[in-house]
Amino acid sequence: MTRVQVCRLAQTYQQTTMLSIFGAGIRPFLICLVSWSFCCYHNFVNINEILAKIRGMQAPLARQLYMVGLITRILEERGKPAPVLIGGLALSYYSREVYFTSDIDLAYSDLEALDAALGSLGFVKRGRYWVQDELDIAVEAPAGSLAGEDAPVETVELEGGLRCVVLGLEDLIIDRLNACKHWKSEIDCEMTEILIARYRDELDWAYLERKAGLPENDTLAELLSLRNKGR
Repeated sequence: MTRVQVCRLAQTYQQTTMLSIFGAGIRPFLICLVSWSFCCYHNFVNINEILAKIRGMQAPLARQLYMVGLITRILEERGKPAPVLIGGLALSYYSREVYFTSDIDLAYSDLEALDAALGSLGFVKRGRYWVQDELDIAVEAPAGSLAGEDAPVETVELEGGLRCVVLGLEDLIIDRLNACKHWKSEIDCEMTEILIARYRDELDWAYLERKAGLPENDTLAELLSLRNKGR
C-alpha cells in the first residue's frame, strides 16, 4: 500500500482509494479529502522505469491504470489538471475486470497539453487516437469535461508515486443505464446490473435518482427496478 498524500486537484471532496495493483482488491477502503487547485509531489518518478514496469505487466487493467497514472503525473508536474478516466476503462476498474476494453478514454479539455504529454511517452497521433505501438496501448479523449456529472470522482493511488482520477461510480452507472435503455446495449444492461448489485450499499441513491429522473436521462423506473432486484 502507498501512503495517501493530499494532492490539490479541485475544490471538491473526492473519494480516494488505495490500490496495490499487485495484490489488493479494488476499493479496500475509502478516505474523503478536501482538495484545492494544484498538485504537489514529493517523490521523484523515473519515467523509463515506469514504462519498463508497464511493459512487464500481464494484467490489462494494471497496465492501463499505470499508464494513466504516468500521464497524470506528467501533466500535473507541468501545472496542468489531472485527466479523468471515463468510458470502458472506468467500467473495467469498478467491475474488477468483468468488463474489458483495449483502449483508454480520458476526459480532458487541453488537447495540446495532452498531446505533448503523450508524445513524451512515445505515443503517436493516428486519427482520434494516440497509439503507443511498443506497449500496445491506445488513448482517446472523447470528452473535454465532465459537465453535469457531479458525483465525487475516485482517485486511485498506485505504487511508485502515481495516481489516476476515475469518473464517479454514480455517474458511470447513469451513463451505462442510458446506453442500456436508449441504445439497446445488452452489455451495458448487464454491467449496470452488476455494478448496482456490487455497490448497492455504497451508492448515493439520492443523487442517482435525481440524475435518472432528468428528462435527458429518463431512466428512473429502470434504476429503481435494479435497486430492488435481488433484495
